[in-house]
Amino acid sequence: MLERYKTVRGAGDKEIVIKKSRFIGHVKPVQSEEEAVSFIEEIKKRHWNATHNCSAYMIGERDEIQKQSDDGEPSGTAGKPILEVIRNQGLKNIAIVVTRYFGGIMLGAGGLIRAYTDGAVAAIEAGEAITRVLHREVFVELDYTWLGKAENELRNRGIRTGETTFADKVTLLCLPLDGEAQAFKDWMTDMTQGQAVMTEGDQVYFIKGE
Repeated sequence: MLERYKTVRGAGDKEIVIKKSRFIGHVKPVQSEEEAVSFIEEIKKRHWNATHNCSAYMIGERDEIQKQSDDGEPSGTAGKPILEVIRNQGLKNIAIVVTRYFGGIMLGAGGLIRAYTDGAVAAIEAGEAITRVLHREVFVELDYTWLGKAENELRNRGIRTGETTFADKVTLLCLPLDGEAQAFKDWMTDMTQGQAVMTEGDQVYFIKGE
């Protein structure tokens, strides 16, 4: 799994008007090609009377799946510019549809490329670009005598934490960066003089800065 990647927070849409044509950019984070295709079909149904619903999506850790559609616009003037925006912004696992309602003024090939580029950018703004960072669950079981020190040290080091479970001993859910999990466990062992019992859990993505 990637240590970090950029995508969008959620689905969103934003409309811009260029020479009387309405361009509505729609975006959604997706995890599979099936999900991307389903999203595109959903937008096409919602805007069934639009002149065009052009789209592109990029999926996979190494961007293995990349597809685009001009949906009736001149070849290379719609789907490709949308895909280029995704690529240039370094985004992964997203699908974008730019809906066009023709306003009566021809834009020409260059104008269409600019319009669909702007529509894709507007969509991403609506969805809010974020960075997801990979963390590793580490369950730390301690005697209660270590709780205050452990919580204080975790806070000082800025290590993300989750739920604390109280039983015969206390278990802290710690969430260090995935690549730093072993170093975290070594540090916790030293800090507790070898008394911490640690178990690794799942890899989990969190949004950077939150």
